[in-house]
Amino acid sequence: MLEQGQFWRNRELRAHVAVVEGNLAPTIVFKNSTYLNVFMKTWLQANIWIYKDRIIYVGDRMPKETEGTEIIDCTGQYLVPGYIEPHAHPFIVYNPEELAYHAATYGTTTLINDNMRLLSLFDKKKAFAIINDLHQLPISMFWWGRYDSQSMLRDEDTKFNTNDILTWMSHPAVVQGGELTSWPQLLAGDDRLLYWIQETKRLKKRVEGHFPGASEKTLTKLKLLGASADHEAMSGKEAIRRLQLGYHVALRYSSIRPDLPKILDELLAENVDAYDQMMLTTDGSTPAFTKRGLMNICIEIALEKGVPLAEAYRMATYNIAKYYGMDELLGSIAPGRLAHINILYEKNDPTPLSVMAKGKWILKDGVETEREDRMNWKKHDIKEASFNWELNDDDLQFSIPIGLKMVNDVIMKPYAVDIDITTDYLPKDSPDAFLLFIDRYGKWRVNTVISGFTKELGALCSTFSTTDDIILIGKKKSDMKLAWSRMKEIGGGIVLAHEGTIIYELPLKLEGAMYEGNMETLIDRETKCKQMLIESGYEFNDPIYNLLFLSSTHLPYIRVTQQGIVDVMKHETIVPANMR
Repeated sequence: MLEQGQFWRNRELRAHVAVVEGNLAPTIVFKNSTYLNVFMKTWLQANIWIYKDRIIYVGDRMPKETEGTEIIDCTGQYLVPGYIEPHAHPFIVYNPEELAYHAATYGTTTLINDNMRLLSLFDKKKAFAIINDLHQLPISMFWWGRYDSQSMLRDEDTKFNTNDILTWMSHPAVVQGGELTSWPQLLAGDDRLLYWIQETKRLKKRVEGHFPGASEKTLTKLKLLGASADHEAMSGKEAIRRLQLGYHVALRYSSIRPDLPKILDELLAENVDAYDQMMLTTDGSTPAFTKRGLMNICIEIALEKGVPLAEAYRMATYNIAKYYGMDELLGSIAPGRLAHINILYEKNDPTPLSVMAKGKWILKDGVETEREDRMNWKKHDIKEASFNWELNDDDLQFSIPIGLKMVNDVIMKPYAVDIDITTDYLPKDSPDAFLLFIDRYGKWRVNTVISGFTKELGALCSTFSTTDDIILIGKKKSDMKLAWSRMKEIGGGIVLAHEGTIIYELPLKLEGAMYEGNMETLIDRETKCKQMLIESGYEFNDPIYNLLFLSSTHLPYIRVTQQGIVDVMKHETIVPANMR
């Protein structure tokens, strides 16, 4: 049973008490520990007893019964609670299980996860079965419940309906609604969305905002309508504005928005020392950005900028647990909490020597332990993607004089196409490339041009996208066909072709959306992909996020979606998708 992610039966609770009474041996004892007491914001000395997955005792005593107990002398080491990532997107090419273990190796033992990919690929029954299996991992996994697709789907109302939304919100592993990317519709009078938010609040769950650049007036209105927190502050001033209005504020250090150092500089310059409503997040960074970890890096930055030691750790532990109403389960080293504990070399070095999650060793004395629990994806019929249709010449006809001009990795503006795009290839060294966005099931397509993605690459084909539809970008139609064919052969993924040759491929064997393999290998392969795209003329920094956000209508100003090319600000279709 999932009850805030964990539930102990009566006999288990009695066993926990028996350990304290000395009638049952604890599983593990950390003796001579110096640990961070997050309630007192200070370091204390204690012996810490663990029984299976739970912290049983924290104090001066040693247990009377120790048969079979692992006793670890922590003299000269420092213990802190396992870190919590409050805003994870666990499908950024990696899969949730691999992200969880990678994060835990660096001390992040709890993830609050976006459910978007589960909504996009699976029905409720399968999605909940996957959540249940992920719950068996030693890493704690909680979830959001999305209110919208973050795009414009052809079947949006069918996919996001009241029955399904409320079923998700009622699930015990779901701890918040959002993130609320459809807030413009909410402010415009969408009462169905407002009802979903009200029901979320009635269930005593949080509502996560997504309000980049929002004014004080807008933030106030959204607070009145139910928003609890926002992670989109990009400056100290914006963070302060949210704090003053009663928001909980996640300060972000991500591959697309590495704002944390700047925000902290500006907060400290304003002498802000009220940290209780602040959290830290990596906000779904791409694999290579996580090479040295997740929340440990955020804490490291906070400490370097001068945030007090206890506050820096609380921003990645207790503050988050308390915000989600899980502070009696997570975020501290205290009796009754899950045994998520990091052992550090030094107080000011948040990258751990050893990591325990639910009483199991993830990392011990710098060495990763063998995984006991593994996700069986085939059990859920999650396999390579298959496409029972062919790309034909008609699909590669381009004539629409409106293109997408990249301003940066995620913002695009419309532009008038002034070159001949009816040819089989576009000139090298120009920023223009063909862009085909085509239905996963071969029912519709959108043809346009993109400026800024490449100056010379023959083709890229990707099944990694917001809506799990297919992206083809390139200079040469024959290379686009080649990349498409190879993508089909490998069962989905990212493929690069140039001058009639496949020059790179990243198989995404889990439905064409997720990599099945270890994070270290994925980091190397993603780094190579990024390098090759930049060498071929990609003008910015994060092409993986560009692929993800091509159809994301929470970003300005123009997107390609299942409905066609859309004006995001007006929420209107400029050019409808073509049926095949």
